[in-house]
Amino acid sequence: MGGVSTATRSNKSINSANPASYTAVDSMTFMFDVGASILTSRLTDQAGHRNTFNGNLEYITMQFPIGKWIGFSAGLLPYSSVGYDLTESDSLVITGQTDVNGNPTHAYWTKNYYGEGGISQVYMGLSFELFKHVSIGANAYYMFGKVENMRSLSFTSSTYATVLQRNYIDVSDFRFRYGIQAYHTFAKKHNIVLGATFENKSKLNGTFLQIETNTNDTTNISSDGFDLPMCYGVGIQYTYDNRLVISADYNFQDWASAKYFGKTDSLQNRMKFALGAEYRHNPMGQKYIDRMAFRAGINISNSYITGVQKDFFSNNIGAAIGVGFPLRNSNSVINATFEYGKVGSTVSLREDYFKFTISTSVNENWFFKRKL
Repeated sequence: MGGVSTATRSNKSINSANPASYTAVDSMTFMFDVGASILTSRLTDQAGHRNTFNGNLEYITMQFPIGKWIGFSAGLLPYSSVGYDLTESDSLVITGQTDVNGNPTHAYWTKNYYGEGGISQVYMGLSFELFKHVSIGANAYYMFGKVENMRSLSFTSSTYATVLQRNYIDVSDFRFRYGIQAYHTFAKKHNIVLGATFENKSKLNGTFLQIETNTNDTTNISSDGFDLPMCYGVGIQYTYDNRLVISADYNFQDWASAKYFGKTDSLQNRMKFALGAEYRHNPMGQKYIDRMAFRAGINISNSYITGVQKDFFSNNIGAAIGVGFPLRNSNSVINATFEYGKVGSTVSLREDYFKFTISTSVNENWFFKRKL
């Protein structure tokens, strides 16, 4: 559904993006979700293009009630991933040097940028229902992982020294997200949900090392490491007769105020708009196709890197379609999603990707006494 989540509230699936949604779970229901994806990308710049392929585990989450008005959720989610290997070559004139014919001497140079690793997060969250129309919640995340970034500049001429810089990031930290949802049903068939989330700005704890190999100098820059930005999101969801769901989100990340290796001049604020819809012909129908869920969504966002986005057409854009296949005699569902996205532009680097995701939402009644 294009990534909408702030106002998403359902008793059939887990929405870890807004912890206020956990009270939507039925008092006798245990839910377990797991998802995996495969991704093929085409990377393009002014010099050419390259294709890549990979697969990932998307998430593992669970949710269940621990009281009549209290919901609980926990799981493992990705936070970020790094994977790139870029090379650029050119030459420059060596001042004051000529060859045997009197022509200027050139030094050929090569720049290389390489990065790998990622940050994951384990979360636990609680949600409390108030006054039957309002729910509040909070998630606590433990973040962990390692990232390495390397850049080098080498020359064919001994006149210039080779420079190699490595940045090592080893993260171990906690962060928190707070959420609220207000909901009401009108005329039995019309349901409205308003949602909001918030994360405060905080310093990312961990070990941050910067190594210059040409001088054999190692600098510990943990005091000037990273900030996690202040983030907030607002959303609205409309549901008609448990058949049609339309949802819209706006999310904001204050990267301009967040420090990146002690500096604030390399990042800009990021905004994202998302719109999604879901349709079931008849959730209680006898025909299998009547109970299938058909979904579609779009989103648009700008980069958090300063100067990358110049106009609307260089924004990041994503579009997705999906189908939910209900299992017979069960509330569980198998979901399949196909997504196309564009990130960046050919002025710097553009990625066009196709992503296929399959997930299973296990929804079973566990918390009741069986009669013999």
